[in-house]
Amino acid sequence: MKLVMLRNLTFLVGYAAVLVLLTASSVQAAQYGTGEEAKAMLERAVAAVKEDKAKALDMFNKGEGGFKDRDLYVWCANASDGIVTAHPTNKGKKLTDIEGKHGAAFGQEIMQSATQEAIKEVTYWWPLPGSDMPLQKTTFYTKAGDQICAVGYTSANPSGHAAGRS
Repeated sequence: MKLVMLRNLTFLVGYAAVLVLLTASSVQAAQYGTGEEAKAMLERAVAAVKEDKAKALDMFNKGEGGFKDRDLYVWCANASDGIVTAHPTNKGKKLTDIEGKHGAAFGQEIMQSATQEAIKEVTYWWPLPGSDMPLQKTTFYTKAGDQICAVGYTSANPSGHAAGRS
């Protein structure tokens, strides 16, 4: 009898531990957007730019119209001169001058390789808006008319270490 009770208690404790771990990981995952959500937001942003560029850039800068969700936001730059036209903190800066927090010249890479109708990606280290701690970020980008637009998603790994310089 005691053995059965002990086995049941062990099962319940183990089950509770699994539930706690699953809940914690789903809360962590919900804190950040996913790659699929970032790419979908970029596709909506491209459609918005093609429909009405001025209105779209205004929405991106204000985070309206579904273009701001957790760590996901749209940013754009002029394809001709690289001046950032929409971004939470870098509006007006030159894209080619923007580097990841570990030195990666991702702005230069995006300027050189963005093309119409092709979504590409680049990975670098960048802090969330309002934070100084860099996290690994992968950004999807493409050309939309005379704009280069992008949406990045953040890795939940705040260790600050990467295999390469980013």
